[in-house]
Parts: sequence; structure tokens; C-alpha cells
Amino acid sequence: MENEAAKAVETVTDPNFIQSLAIFMDEGGIFMWIILVIWCIGVAIAAERIKSLLKFDVDGANLMAAIKRHVLGNEVQKAIQTCSGSDALLPQVLKSGLKRANQSKEQIQDAVDSTILEVAPKVDKRMGYLGLVANVSTLIGLLGTIYGLIQSFAAVAGADPASKAKLLALGIAKAMNTTAAGLISAISIMVIHAILTQKSDKIIAEVEEFSIKLVDLLGTKKHSAPGMTAGVADKKDDSEAA
Repeated sequence: MENEAAKAVETVTDPNFIQSLAIFMDEGGIFMWIILVIWCIGVAIAAERIKSLLKFDVDGANLMAAIKRHVLGNEVQKAIQTCSGSDALLPQVLKSGLKRANQSKEQIQDAVDSTILEVAPKVDKRMGYLGLVANVSTLIGLLGTIYGLIQSFAAVAGADPASKAKLLALGIAKAMNTTAAGLISAISIMVIHAILTQKSDKIIAEVEEFSIKLVDLLGTKKHSAPGMTAGVADKKDDSEAA
């Protein structure tokens, strides 16, 4: 792996590679640089989204196991503390439900739902721009190709018959550079967008799953507590009667 990484770095820093890339960009004209700027914007958005989604994610199963242990042990405050001090979205949602542990199941559900509506947009924030960047890159590439072909046909219109074929071939080759650049930009951004979408879907799915489990846990715990108290009282009355 280290050798492969070293070879990749060596290839990128190779003067011949850099020179070929510069020629490739220059032959494509202004549209190549427009595509490059759009691609850089897409990469910047993707980097910000990766950082945010990693911050928003958490091991939901372990968190829920710890909360369940505290709730069943009548240690709701410890469960709330477990959810505190985290930027992840799931602890925020579960914390809002735990704060209403002594209220009705409907009130707990309302608190959880309102928090989900508050945090859910943070996951999908700016994700739509990545799809836009991919589409615009492709279209700019095609526009650059059409523009290059127009220039090529205009150039060969006044040329002598012997050099027309050569000039046309060179013009088409240059025009295709923008198509290639646009597709490279679009494909790379689309792959990143798909990965980030899968990550965001996983975060939202965990939030919905474990919030439902928390509401059910708190509702079951609250309804079972009076029964347990009544049972203890009945045993006390029986002992006094005896």
C-alpha cells in the first residue's frame, strides 16, 4: 500500500504529467477552467459535508443500550447526562425525550418529533448542491465541445483542401477535452454524493429507529411502575391483616 501511494504521489508530481495536464487544460480553452472552478466548489462542499456527517454520527446501538440500562435502573438523570456533551444528532433527540420521562407517552413523542424536525435538515444541508455541480459540469463540458466544434469548422472554412482534414481533426480533439473534463468532474462528484447520501440516510434511520424505541421504553416503564407499586402495597396489607 505504501509503495502504491508513493507511486501515485510520484506520478502527480512528475513534471511530464504536470506539463501534459497543463496542455490538456490549455487546449480546452476557457471552459476547462470554468469546469475546474465548479469542481473545486463541489469538492469544498463535499469536504464540509463529510466533516459534518462524521460529527453528527454516533454508535446508536451502544448509546441506546446505555440509556436503557439507566432508565430501567430509575436513573433518568444519568441517561440524560449520557446524551449530553455530544454534537451527534441521535443523543440530542433522545435527550429531548428523556427530559419528559415523567410525562405522558404522547408528550414524549411530541418532544422527540419536534427535535427530529429540528435536526433532520442539518443532515441534508447543501447535499442538493453536489447534484447541481455534477449536472452543471456535464453541461459546461458539452457547451465547450460545441463551442470548440464551431471554432474548428470556422477555421477550416477558409483553409486549403490539403490542410482541412488535419485542422478539423485537431479542432475536434481540442473540443473533446471539455467533454472529458466535464465528465471527470461530474463522475467524481456523483460518487461522493452517493456516499454522503448513504451516510445521511443511515443517520436519519438510526434517529427514527432509536427514538421510537425510547418512547416505547419510557411509556412501558411508566405504566409498569404503578403496577409494581400496587403489588408491594397489597403484600403490605396482607402482612398487616395476618
